[in-house]
Amino acid sequence: MPAINDPTFLRRIALFHELDLGDLAILNGLMRRQEIPAGARLMSSDTQGDSAYVIRHGAVKVHVEQEDGRDVIVAILGPGEIVGEMSMVDRETRSGSVVTLEDCVLFWIDREAFQRCLRTMPKLTLNLTEILSRRLRIANERIKALATLDVYGRIAHHLLVLAQEYGEETEAGTRIPIRLTQGDLASLVGASRVRVNQALVVLKRRGAISTDQHHHITVHDEDVLARAY
Repeated sequence: MPAINDPTFLRRIALFHELDLGDLAILNGLMRRQEIPAGARLMSSDTQGDSAYVIRHGAVKVHVEQEDGRDVIVAILGPGEIVGEMSMVDRETRSGSVVTLEDCVLFWIDREAFQRCLRTMPKLTLNLTEILSRRLRIANERIKALATLDVYGRIAHHLLVLAQEYGEETEAGTRIPIRLTQGDLASLVGASRVRVNQALVVLKRRGAISTDQHHHITVHDEDVLARAY
């Protein structure tokens, strides 16, 4: 069964942007739709990668578990992103584990089919290259933030990045449609949960952000976040 009834919908996803209808139909026939609940492990580090996933709804965290039990979040990925693509390209084992942060709807494709499409669909290959380039830029900025900013600045930087990448415009501001607990933010910026809480309190007092009961953050003033680093 195809992943979706109308394959032209796939053009809204960065990986499939501007692909012609014939290629979309092929991909739609190769991919499968899967619903996964929050808190489920999608893939584990150091295992052989045999499939890649495109997020239609929901969000996941890519993380590495340390020997001392600490959890380091490498990235948080939301709607439209692809996850597991590195193993599809280089045939190496997974570089991190992936867990769903909320209920997700995913499209998945196996490695052989994905590599075949990369060889025969130049636009798909170009789109993947652009996605990986963007992620490298974001990773470089994150490394810079970790090396030069305090916790307050790192939190502000990451919230601004998430708002720019996934934000939904509302009357109140830019809502980040990803469930972000203080624990996840702490693992993302390399700080304690207490320090993260203190930084969030300051940002709320300054009118930069607000949070709801579902751990969704709305950015009200991007300038306040930008001035923090």
